[in-house]
Amino acid sequence: MQNMMSLMEAMIEFDQGDPKLIHHFLKVYELARTIGHGENLSEDEQFTLESAALVHDIGIHEAMQKFGSGRGKYQEIVGSDAARKLLTSLAWPLEVTERVAFLVGHHHTYSDIDRMDYRILVEADFLVNLFEGQASPAACREAYDNIFRTETGKRLFAWMVPLEAE
Repeated sequence: MQNMMSLMEAMIEFDQGDPKLIHHFLKVYELARTIGHGENLSEDEQFTLESAALVHDIGIHEAMQKFGSGRGKYQEIVGSDAARKLLTSLAWPLEVTERVAFLVGHHHTYSDIDRMDYRILVEADFLVNLFEGQASPAACREAYDNIFRTETGKRLFAWMVPLEAE
């Protein structure tokens, strides 16, 4: 199986000059990795999840250029092809590349989450985004109630984003 370090380095190079974005995807990667292990994903599922976590925001710069915005829906439009191109250049397995491209193209869509890799990627990205965006307690509560389904994700959320008593 390919070396995750090669993908991590390729993404750091891809986003060079944007340390905020690099720190973001590294945090999402580590949280996704942690949740995946906590949820006992298979080795193949874990590999796909970790790959997707590293490249999940690969479309943000192109979205800014094409649409004048890095909002999630624009990242989803351009991100799949960028992820596919990078993973292909690293000789990632085709089936993993295609699933990652799907995940990148849907990671800001919170309906019809079809598998655990998708669920965990969304949860990990939310954990980071809530902190980075300094979300209000109400927004945190809404995210917890509507997004988090894995036991590991809920536990990490409770430790990282304490909810005020109702």
